[in-house]
Amino acid sequence: MRRTTRYPVEGANSLWHVYKTVPFGKVVKNFIVIQLARYTPFLGMKNWLYKTFLRMKIGEHTSFALMVMLDVMFPEKISVGRNTVIGYNTTILAHEYLIKEYRLGDVEIGSEVMIGANTTILPGVQIGDGAIVSAGTLVHKDVPAGAFVGGNPMRIIYTKEELAERWREDAIYGLKREE
Repeated sequence: MRRTTRYPVEGANSLWHVYKTVPFGKVVKNFIVIQLARYTPFLGMKNWLYKTFLRMKIGEHTSFALMVMLDVMFPEKISVGRNTVIGYNTTILAHEYLIKEYRLGDVEIGSEVMIGANTTILPGVQIGDGAIVSAGTLVHKDVPAGAFVGGNPMRIIYTKEELAERWREDAIYGLKREE
């Protein structure tokens, strides 16, 4: 189950109430910062923009690829560990506006995580350290540390232990690395 806080609304659907839930000026500022960062090829600059203007927590050496789309309304609810790669055109959401309610939830992405291109991460999920998310995945629930997941709906393809066994002999990821 995703960890979101639910807020009911009366009358029109919750998106009609958007500027009661988040200030218009904040959305404009966030939109400009996110659009600048989406197109810049400088990884350090992206992280600086995200930390400075969006109040995101981002670990050292984390890389956001070209065209990554962060939650425009609540980017401060997204945290990413160190040395993680967020793939091309990935969307990370911390909110969802529905008919009778809106929901907010923190997104916590661990360290040494690989997120494949065109992935969508929904609010309220945690992705554990060392996890791999295949390209095009809809992350609608937590991802265990070290697991390899993919698909829509997302499923575990390899557990941490299965992946370690699969890579045991691999020169880069395996246990038998030459020193």
